[in-house]
Amino acid sequence: MTACVEEALVDLWDSVDAPPAGVALACVGSLARRELGPRSDLDLVLLHDGRRPGGVDGLSERLWYPLWDARVKMDHSVRTPTECTAVAVKEVSAGVGLLDLRVVAGDAALVSSTRTALLTAWRTNARRRLPELLDSLDERLAKSGDAAYLLEPDLKEARGGLRDMTMLRALAATWLTDRPHATVEVPYERLLDVRDALHLTAGRAVDRLLAAEVDEVATLMGFTDPDDLRREVSLGARRIAHAVDLTVRAARQSVPQRRVLSFGRRERRPEYRTAAHGLIVSGSQGAAEVGLARVETADDPLAGLWVGALAASEGLTISPVTAENLGARVSPLPDPWPEAGRDAFVTMLASGPNLLPVWEALDLAGCIACWLPEWTPVRARPQHNPLHRHTVDRHSVQTVVEAHRFLTRVERPDLLLLAALLHDIGKLPGAGAQHPAVGAPIARAAVDRIGLSSEDADLVALLVREHLTLAELATRRDHADPKTQDALVAAVDGRSEVLTLLRFLTEADARAAGPAAWSPWRASLISSLADQVEGMLVDGGPDDHAVDLSRLVDVGLARSVALDGRPRVRVEPRPGGAELLIAAPDRLGLFSDTAGLLASAGVPVRAAVLHTVDGVAVNTWRVDLERLADVPDAAFLTQQLERLAAGDRGALEPVRRRESRARPEPAQVHVEAVRGASESASVLEVRTGDRSGLLWALGAALSGVGLSIRSAHVATLAGQAIDTFYVTEPDGRHPDPERDREALAALVAAARAEDVPAV
Repeated sequence: MTACVEEALVDLWDSVDAPPAGVALACVGSLARRELGPRSDLDLVLLHDGRRPGGVDGLSERLWYPLWDARVKMDHSVRTPTECTAVAVKEVSAGVGLLDLRVVAGDAALVSSTRTALLTAWRTNARRRLPELLDSLDERLAKSGDAAYLLEPDLKEARGGLRDMTMLRALAATWLTDRPHATVEVPYERLLDVRDALHLTAGRAVDRLLAAEVDEVATLMGFTDPDDLRREVSLGARRIAHAVDLTVRAARQSVPQRRVLSFGRRERRPEYRTAAHGLIVSGSQGAAEVGLARVETADDPLAGLWVGALAASEGLTISPVTAENLGARVSPLPDPWPEAGRDAFVTMLASGPNLLPVWEALDLAGCIACWLPEWTPVRARPQHNPLHRHTVDRHSVQTVVEAHRFLTRVERPDLLLLAALLHDIGKLPGAGAQHPAVGAPIARAAVDRIGLSSEDADLVALLVREHLTLAELATRRDHADPKTQDALVAAVDGRSEVLTLLRFLTEADARAAGPAAWSPWRASLISSLADQVEGMLVDGGPDDHAVDLSRLVDVGLARSVALDGRPRVRVEPRPGGAELLIAAPDRLGLFSDTAGLLASAGVPVRAAVLHTVDGVAVNTWRVDLERLADVPDAAFLTQQLERLAAGDRGALEPVRRRESRARPEPAQVHVEAVRGASESASVLEVRTGDRSGLLWALGAALSGVGLSIRSAHVATLAGQAIDTFYVTEPDGRHPDPERDREALAALVAAARAEDVPAV
């Protein structure tokens, strides 16, 4: 494609009667690098020596107008060599782009001398401009993210994308450092292929690989599974990003640090120290590398583990040459692993944030897959859950990093780290929600080979199998129901030390997933249930179902309502929002009335919990209003609740009108009865896209079929509502199966906005 475009430009140049010398048509960008995509813009420069400005103006018009008439997308400029240098000095991105300057037609000597001057200026000012260049890398990372781990990466601007290759060339052009060649050329060419396929399938110049485009791009490139395309993009971006990291580090080391003047002349010698197991640490503080004293050391199966443990525990970098040697000579470890290897592996995992670059280097070298064959299926595997910000493998390593904060609070930190690393090892094609059960035996086999005792291996497998249980029970079940407590007791095998490990694994997993997965609200629910069951295990054993109601509701508020029969409303600030505590005499339809009142007032509900105590319903609503001044006045809400209880439904008219216009996607609605979750109530779960009037509609649907909501557990994650209702007959009886089917049908209609209740 590049050749065809250049040929057309040369023909255009020949047709405009250009001067034979002192003027040239040059290009930069993808055309200059011969990487033009199907929808790429042309970046053209009309370069002239400054001796014929009038003639150049006319020439530029004769060049640009035919291209505009042909609807060619392009950036164009008219400059002298001096102006090119001035622009490059003024703006670092322009300076990087001009380094690719290449002649298309005209005076080739002028273009060559200009490019030489640009390179000379770039090298002369390299040390001064290096911080600015590195800042631009950080800015792009903050804006566009990391292509290796995003579900919809920007192939050009994200870290590890095409722009990074341009930065690698610019860094190498400074002569401060060289850039890796063999490790990045192939993945870079593949990213260009993906970019070209994306341009063709999208029919426009786009660089972000959107989920809607993946299937067509994958088909065009010959992938049978779109996830294989995503994995190739992820692995390619990792190679490029790792190369950038190494090149940046080398460039920084080449910039001399300020030294204290000395009158004594000293010979400058290499800085290094020897370490155990044939390792050395070379370089100054802040830029030290772990290497091998002898290349033959890499033949030892434990060498990579020792290198990883030393680098991670001291916050050092693995020398690129050492990583290459380890990858070339790595061999499977004995089965089971020697104790020294297991200790080194756990030491590496226990290093906190230092683990990330060390793991990445060993993974790219091929060591991790050799040590843990179970790692290969989840390596670079994309996740289709918007809560997750990383691929499966990167999320797992991040979970290990997040678990670091809990190591001093558990009796077996090694088991917590191994469970964190392997908790999602079952996220294989088709596993879906069953991945914990799928992953448990895989994790068991892995830690058996690592050398854990049978008892410890069983415990790691249990943690992997149950790693979602605490969060699901805490956020979607009634904490006061004995069945909820029994389920958690069974999950931890009735052992308080296992509950502690599960509790910290749950938090590490959620923190690694992203802010939405570990909000203050979810944290409080998980802590509440864990504390409650831990008290049972410590005080009275698994059969003690005594519940401290003060953990769940404001008992004093409930008693005040019981005394005079009037609602109470309290508004309190909470991290990330506000909390409304609303207590009122329980009645059929109270939940839907309260939800409708908040929706009508424009209050966005993020989460809610309802409990009923001695005939008083106590609702806790978490709302996305950071300022308390934006929350409706407590006295106003109290007055409206009293009017609703008296039969005045006017306050709900705004939410009714909004619901009548709602057009949710029916395919997103999932409603089910959770069997065995409670002996005293039917447990109904709804999952669908969130909307402002959804809770009102769901609550009205249940009251419309004459069922009472004993407790409700409402959460909104990544735009999806996950709502659980414990319902009984008005007299407290457990509904029969026919009533459950009636309730489920009503909830489906409400979730789809098919039957909007009248007010």
